[in-house]
Amino acid sequence: MGAVFIGASTSLSGITASVTAASQGHAELAVSNALGGIAAQTFFLVVADMVYRKANLEHAAASAENLMMAAFLIVLLSIPLAAFAMPDFAVYAIHPASFAIVGTYIFGIYVLSRTHKMPMWFPKRTRDTRVESYQRPNKRKHSFLGVLWIKFLLYSAIVAVSGWALGHAGIAIAGTTGLSESIVGGVLVAVSTSLPELVIAVTAVRMRSLTLAVGDIIGGNTFDTLFISVSDISYRQGSIYSDITRNELFWLAMTILMTGVLLMGLIHRERHGIANIGLESFIVMVCYIGGLALLAYQ
Repeated sequence: MGAVFIGASTSLSGITASVTAASQGHAELAVSNALGGIAAQTFFLVVADMVYRKANLEHAAASAENLMMAAFLIVLLSIPLAAFAMPDFAVYAIHPASFAIVGTYIFGIYVLSRTHKMPMWFPKRTRDTRVESYQRPNKRKHSFLGVLWIKFLLYSAIVAVSGWALGHAGIAIAGTTGLSESIVGGVLVAVSTSLPELVIAVTAVRMRSLTLAVGDIIGGNTFDTLFISVSDISYRQGSIYSDITRNELFWLAMTILMTGVLLMGLIHRERHGIANIGLESFIVMVCYIGGLALLAYQ
């Protein structure tokens, strides 16, 4: 639920913002919003870790599915990295890497489903491990479930429309202030469109649904890689991969670095770390804040 449904629905504002920017010829803003959003959401996991005070969140939310999603995200991020390094090539102004990202995402969701149904790895349970179990609803609750799904779809639509407005606002800010599209897209628009993930993660932690909190962030990040594909399709001036700058490459490298650190934390499962947030959370925080400082310095 966290990795697929909530992760995707809370990312709808980001995908509409990137499509809006790409369709109007703003390649840097569209791609930096996608990559900056992944970095911001990974940082938001640190905030959720701060909220949960009993133990390191990555220790308590032990899940084979979350491990799979983190590794899956690194695979997805490597595809645009290869595309950025390749010579300019496009079919009907669409780079083949965009189709590869979509195909890999669909296959990854299939593998994630099999990991959930037939896990081959099980995390060691400790007194700080939060084990979540859910029961199937009985027939009397089906009508209530229908109302919940309607609300879910309605709120998702609102999130998507807000992304369209934020995309136009980002274009206007970049044009009026003179700020680079990489800064506007990777920081202002990316953080704004990523706020639903922060709210969901903190709320889930307070409700003690820890694996859902982590799954929402990582699942939203994997869905965010699709922003690049749909932006490439919407960008009609050619392949979007050939019109980005070193700042977008920096965001891409930063997201891979932060995800790798997070994956190591999920595997190592430190119970208590620096300020009770875990060493991996501290490193992710330093990477994100340091990355913002480097971009601002440029």
